[in-house]
Amino acid sequence: MTMFDAFLIAYIVVSAVAVVTYMPRLVGFCYAFKKPPYKQAAEKRKIGIIVPARDESAVIGDLFASIARQDYDGDFDVNVIVKDANDPTILLAEAIGAKVFVVPDQTCKGDALDGFFKALTPEQMESYDAFVIVDADGVLSPSYVRELNNALEWNYDIYITRKYMKNGLGDRDKRTVFSNNSALTWAMLDDLGNRYRTAHDIPLTMCGQGMMVRRALVVKLGGWPYRTLTEDYELRLDSVLKGFTSMYWPYAVLYTEEAPSHRDNYNRRMRWLTGYIQCDEKYKKQIKAQAKRRGKMSKAERDCLYGIYPLALFAAGTIFTMIAGIVLAVGYAFGGTPDLMMKSILFLIVVPFVIMYVLLFTYSILAMSASWEAFTMLSTGEKAATLLISPFYLLEYIPIYIVGFFRLKRKAKLTWETSERQHYDHAAENAKNTEDPENTDQ
Repeated sequence: MTMFDAFLIAYIVVSAVAVVTYMPRLVGFCYAFKKPPYKQAAEKRKIGIIVPARDESAVIGDLFASIARQDYDGDFDVNVIVKDANDPTILLAEAIGAKVFVVPDQTCKGDALDGFFKALTPEQMESYDAFVIVDADGVLSPSYVRELNNALEWNYDIYITRKYMKNGLGDRDKRTVFSNNSALTWAMLDDLGNRYRTAHDIPLTMCGQGMMVRRALVVKLGGWPYRTLTEDYELRLDSVLKGFTSMYWPYAVLYTEEAPSHRDNYNRRMRWLTGYIQCDEKYKKQIKAQAKRRGKMSKAERDCLYGIYPLALFAAGTIFTMIAGIVLAVGYAFGGTPDLMMKSILFLIVVPFVIMYVLLFTYSILAMSASWEAFTMLSTGEKAATLLISPFYLLEYIPIYIVGFFRLKRKAKLTWETSERQHYDHAAENAKNTEDPENTDQ
C-alpha cells in the first residue's frame, strides 16, 4: 500500500464517520422549515428592557426611537446601564423616561447585568415578569415587546428572539460580504440550530442580544453570575447542568448591527471563540461528571459536548488530507512518479476541497432559505456573493479558534476595537417589517 492509498482510505473513513455521527442533526434541519406554534397572550405582563450602554451615546438613539414605536399596550420600561455617571448616554436615556443604573465596577457585560439586578429592590424585582437584554446598537421591530409577551405564554425559562441584519436597510453601500455572512451565521445558529433544539428540549445556543429571561430565573440565580467573554454561552452550559429550559421565538424580531469589515468581523469572532473556550474549560468537565453519575448521557449533554464535533472532524480530516496531498504531490514530482503525483493532486487535494466546499455551500443555502425574510433586502447578486463566500467564511473559524486557544493559554489580554457604527433607516424598516406573524413564514 502506497502513502497515497493510506491517506485516501483514511480520508474516506474519517468522512464516513463524520457523516454518520452528524446524521441526526441533518435530519433535524427539517425543523428549520417548520413554522413554530403561535399563541396570542391571554394577559399583558410587565417586561423590562435592559440595555448595557457604556459609552454608546452615538448609536443608542436609534434603539430609543424603535422603543418609542412599540405597539404593546401593556407595561414595559427601559433600564439603561452605564459605567460612568458622566456618560452622555444618561441624558439621552432620561429624555425618553428610561431608568439609568450606574455600575462603576464592570469589566464585562456580566458585571453590568449583575449590577443592575442587584440594584433592584425586592419590590421592584417582583413587579417584573421577565427581562429582555438588548444591545445599544440594536433596533426593535414595532411588534417586538408584544411578541415577547406572547412568548411568555409558553412555559420556558429563557427565550431567544430572531435577529435580522440592521446594516444597510435602505442603503446598500453599508452592507458588505462580511456583514452579510455574519447575518447568515445567525440564520445557521437560530433557524437551523435553535429550532431543532427547541423541538428536542435541548438548551439553545444563547445570544445576549435579544435574550429574554423570566424573573424567576434571575431570582434563582441571585442576579447574573456569568463573567466570561461570552456570558450568554456560559448560561447555555449552566442550563445543561441545572435544567434551565429555553425556546426560540422567531416572531419577535430585532435588527442587529453586523461587523462590516474583515478586521472587525475577525475580532468579534475571536472574542466569541475565546469566550467559548473559557466556558468549555469551566463547565464541560462538570457536564461529563453529571452524565457519568447518571450513567447515561442526555440529549442536552450530548448536544453540548459533541454537537459540533462531526463537522470539526470532517473539516480537520479534509484539511489534513489536502496538506498531505500537497506534500505527496511534491514528493512524487521529485521522485519521478507522475501518475501518483496527479492522483495525489486530484484525489487528495481537488476532490476533498470540492466536497467540503459543496457541503458548506449547501449548508449555507439551507440557512438562507430557512431564514429567507432576513435576507429580502439583499439583491440577487448580494445573495449569490454571500453564498459563494460563505464556505471560506465558515472555514476561517478554524484558524480563529486555534489562535484564540493559544492566546487564552498564554493568558494574553484579549482586546478588540468597536466596529464602525451605522445609523438606521426607520422608514426602510417599516416598509420591510411584517406585523402579522401568522401571515409570514418566520
